[in-house]
Amino acid sequence: MELTYRTESGYRLPNLDVPEAPKVGKYGMLRRSYLVNHRHGIYTGMLLTGELNAHLEKIDREATEMVERLTAQMARKQGVTEELKASDQMKWVGLMNNIQAAAEEAALAEVVYAD
Repeated sequence: MELTYRTESGYRLPNLDVPEAPKVGKYGMLRRSYLVNHRHGIYTGMLLTGELNAHLEKIDREATEMVERLTAQMARKQGVTEELKASDQMKWVGLMNNIQAAAEEAALAEVVYAD
């Protein structure tokens, strides 16, 4: 890595690039928190090598896709359809909340908090 400099007010200042903030959502932030609190060595190693942001983005993407996929599969299997939504909205909401929670629990266990 070659460092370049610029002159401002008689001082030579390094041209530093600030890394872009990772584009992570809920699951990426949960993974970061897990690494900081329970796997600090892994967190520090990834931070120092510059792999952390890519890792968090990957975990967030995988967990989000898993939740969406499991939610759709469980809804189909349990017969939660648009017809049910039109006829009994409260039942549909209750079933979808349960399905969403179960899918999220599986994604957290298998993706976010996995070693």
